[in-house]
Amino acid sequence: MSEHAAHQHDTQHDTRDGGPGLPDGTSAEAAGIHSGATIHSGADPAATWDERYRSKPQMWSGKPNPQLVREAGGLRPGKALDLGCGEGADAIWLAQQGWTVTAVDVSAVALDRARSHEKAALAREAVHAADGAIASRITWQQADLEQWQPGASFDLVSTQFLHSQELAWQGPLRTAAAAVKPGGTLLVVGHHPDRLPPWGGAGHHHREMFYTGDELVQELGLEGPEWQLEVQTSRERPVTGPEGQHATIADVVVRATRLP
Repeated sequence: MSEHAAHQHDTQHDTRDGGPGLPDGTSAEAAGIHSGATIHSGADPAATWDERYRSKPQMWSGKPNPQLVREAGGLRPGKALDLGCGEGADAIWLAQQGWTVTAVDVSAVALDRARSHEKAALAREAVHAADGAIASRITWQQADLEQWQPGASFDLVSTQFLHSQELAWQGPLRTAAAAVKPGGTLLVVGHHPDRLPPWGGAGHHHREMFYTGDELVQELGLEGPEWQLEVQTSRERPVTGPEGQHATIADVVVRATRLP
């Protein structure tokens, strides 16, 4: 069922793993940046994000992004690409649904944590598996999304909350769209520029970091003959700030199918 051009308003807790911020969404919107991107001009993005991850024992909630679960839960598993995978909750969830996943992030520290989380998940699954050990379905790959290009095409390409002051979103998201095979699905989720939290600070004054659904669809050519636009919407979501503040923000959600 198509949700094209609709505006649905859902209330969900901020449990994303791959989006910018801290566990439980406390500073996700305050930071306004995403792992996988260059955040300081001239800086080494890998070193910058490694330092950021080392500053906290856990950056994200450890749960898959709710929009990913909603939009990909009914898809037939195949090969998936998770761009900016962070500590791996989205990739692990996809693997548990039967997907074979390529998960890409700039930070080696984040990927080490993701591997550890996957190992723990596999160990839990093995306890209940009749045939013993469960094989990994995930390939973890370190790369700067400003430079990285996929060497294959995918049945699902997911990118969640890719926002940075120094990295334009257009390039990586065009890369994401180009990686979808015919018949496959592109899922892009981001912060709506008009529904950011009041505690976001200077980072949220950079309008170019964010996009509306219309801007995303136009930039990626998703209304063209190669695509069927399945979902273009904004969904409201309550979040909690770093000092316990409460606000309602909105996620931009776009899902499209590349036509055979």
